[in-house]
Amino acid sequence: MSNFVDHVKITCKAGNGGNGSLSFHREKFVQAGGPDGGDGGKGGDILFYADENMHTLLDFRFNRKFTAENGSDGSANRCTGKNGEDLLIKVPVGTVIREEETGAVVADMDTPGETRVILKGGKGGWGNQHFATPTRQAPNFAKPGMKTEIHTFLLELKTIADVGLVGYPNVGKSTILSVVTAAKPKIGNYHFTTLTPNLGIVRRHGKDIVLADIPGLIEGAAEGAGLGHDFLRHVERTRLLFHVIDVAGSEGRLPTEDFDQICHELANYGELADRPQIIVCNKADLPDAEEGVNMLRAHLQEKGLDYPIFVVSAATHQGFDALLDKAAEMLEELPPIVHFVEEVTFEDKLKPGEFEVIRDGAVYEVVGTSMDRLIDSVNFDDDESIAWFHRTLRRWGVIDALRRKGAREGETVRIADMEFDFVE
Repeated sequence: MSNFVDHVKITCKAGNGGNGSLSFHREKFVQAGGPDGGDGGKGGDILFYADENMHTLLDFRFNRKFTAENGSDGSANRCTGKNGEDLLIKVPVGTVIREEETGAVVADMDTPGETRVILKGGKGGWGNQHFATPTRQAPNFAKPGMKTEIHTFLLELKTIADVGLVGYPNVGKSTILSVVTAAKPKIGNYHFTTLTPNLGIVRRHGKDIVLADIPGLIEGAAEGAGLGHDFLRHVERTRLLFHVIDVAGSEGRLPTEDFDQICHELANYGELADRPQIIVCNKADLPDAEEGVNMLRAHLQEKGLDYPIFVVSAATHQGFDALLDKAAEMLEELPPIVHFVEEVTFEDKLKPGEFEVIRDGAVYEVVGTSMDRLIDSVNFDDDESIAWFHRTLRRWGVIDALRRKGAREGETVRIADMEFDFVE
């Protein structure tokens, strides 16, 4: 198995809130002590941390389920339960977290050391001490803690680099990276020597430029052919592309064909074809290179493309100073690295009072996690608890929703596993 993993699926669940306590004060010579049930503790949160010492999502191949600690239940003497421990999940810088169901971005962990709360733990339930009133001095019920849901996330590692080196396999991208930076990528004279993105840093005019060598693309890469589909995601953040072309045609292809095909794959994947490019004509030390450069220049002119062209030789280390100066100049004007904007948050899903009325034949069913929590809160052997239950249904708008759905006096209403007669 490769040590480089850049996309995984995991499940996460924040901690449930602890239940409120149903308790009455007990003391010698005191026959009827008041309610003193404590509140439940809050469930632990799920947090993500952008760790700059991580470079792969490999760890998640072996551990895919993450659950924060539940809050403890409340107890007598108004003692609040202990809060659950938060769970911190470390991911490489550049990891984008998406909701599996919709694909919406939950968070973009693109800042080293950044910590984000993704799922909040459930609130603790109230103890019966909170339900005492002048007319209800012995409430015989308490609220359960808020239960949290399991969420499935897709983690995608998108390399953070200023410049991405793209091109067909074996055109010299890895060699160029090794020449201009201190990176030591694997280099070989065969296709797909590079199996993972490699990063290198070059300092130019007092500023660092991060370069990423992206594994070679081939025809059909955007549809999944070769390795290109797996690694095109690493081009998404780059501000500038070095489009590396073998102008000597040492692989038996024309430079113009290489250029058109790679641009086609970039366009098929998204809007990458619109990304600023510098054409890097490599292998200028080989025969027929000059003819290949002239052919490519004419081809770009015919297409009306005004990309900067630099002729280099990675083998002889020639032509790179002018290339890097041009890259530094363009990066000064280009917008910052792409940040994926958060599109969904899960806090709203924990709000109480959410429900839906569904008609199932002659039965009206009220569904929703809030309904389950409400039923758990009620002591159906206690008249005061039942009265509180009815008032809550009215306050949440359940009675009005049933009426709008067509429910009439005496018809059956189901909530969780309980059935009731509808009463106006």
